[in-house]
Amino acid sequence: MTTSLDIAGTSVTVRANGLRHRVLRYGREGDRDLLLVPGITSPAVCADFLAVRLAALGYRVTVPDVRGRGESDRAPSGAYRLADYAADVAGLVEGLDLRVPVLVGHSMGARIAAAYAVLHAPEDHGPLVLVDPPTSGPGRAPYPTGRQAFLDQLHQARRGTDADGVRAFYPRWPERELEMRARFLATCDETAVVETHEGFETEDFFDYWTALRGTVVLVRGADSPVVPDDTAEELRRTRPDLPVLAVPGTGHMVPWDDLTGFLTVVRPHLLSFLDPQE
Repeated sequence: MTTSLDIAGTSVTVRANGLRHRVLRYGREGDRDLLLVPGITSPAVCADFLAVRLAALGYRVTVPDVRGRGESDRAPSGAYRLADYAADVAGLVEGLDLRVPVLVGHSMGARIAAAYAVLHAPEDHGPLVLVDPPTSGPGRAPYPTGRQAFLDQLHQARRGTDADGVRAFYPRWPERELEMRARFLATCDETAVVETHEGFETEDFFDYWTALRGTVVLVRGADSPVVPDDTAEELRRTRPDLPVLAVPGTGHMVPWDDLTGFLTVVRPHLLSFLDPQE
């Protein structure tokens, strides 16, 4: 079965932090800005389904092709650290004149959002929604998906794959999102994937988590091996002031696994952020 892969966003190119970045933009100018930062192998187009729903809440949504993905520039080897990604976000916020945006990050994107808030806007960042950030790091359990598994999927995409091929890895996903990944995964640079995966093991999310200020909500998949139950308890223990919420029946790819369930959990928070007093 073939489904429509039309993209609702408008493509814009902007220079930030020394690179050319392609972003997709959704919603109406003048609405509150929301920056949606995808994960390690998710070009912006693969978050189209979510960006459309966030824009419908009343946001002007911007989704970047993170460096090394999609139509954005590749960076040199060694420049795929959290500090590099966080500086990209700071450059996009400035270059696109985003007004204290809400940041929603998934997986790698959640780590980037937290790093940006701590390193570039510790006192004046917008609300953060951190979705299933990798909590692996020095002295912790390894990231549950090994590097070779990422490379196998990337190489399969470059040889040519389809929705059925992707379904073997993501059986819960809707058909359209399977086809999106099949078509666009190959735009991810191998160096970007390998070095980012290494960062999951060498850079500790908790260093940023414990330093965050302001409004922060962490959302995890209830069945996710990336933020398992014991780690969720550690997150709560180290920052009891920050809510850690779970979406029932979902794994790491929370909104892909169950978009309705994900929105049920995050919608009240996102609507509250539209209050001009937030």
